[in-house]
Amino acid sequence: MTTRTITVEGMSCGHCEQTVEEALESVAGVESATADRDAESATVEGDADVDSLVAAVDDAGYEASA
Repeated sequence: MTTRTITVEGMSCGHCEQTVEEALESVAGVESATADRDAESATVEGDADVDSLVAAVDDAGYEASA
């Protein structure tokens, strides 16, 4: 299993973090996801493709980059 951290911009509250976590956890291969609005990042455990992670966050309304 791989741990990846991606940059996520636009989170301003706990609900934003939860939305990002749920979006990431919906990606095939993700075991768990933790978003941190203060660090503007999300850490993902699993074997998901990084492009899929970025796309999921973008689709949820936030800006992500690897």
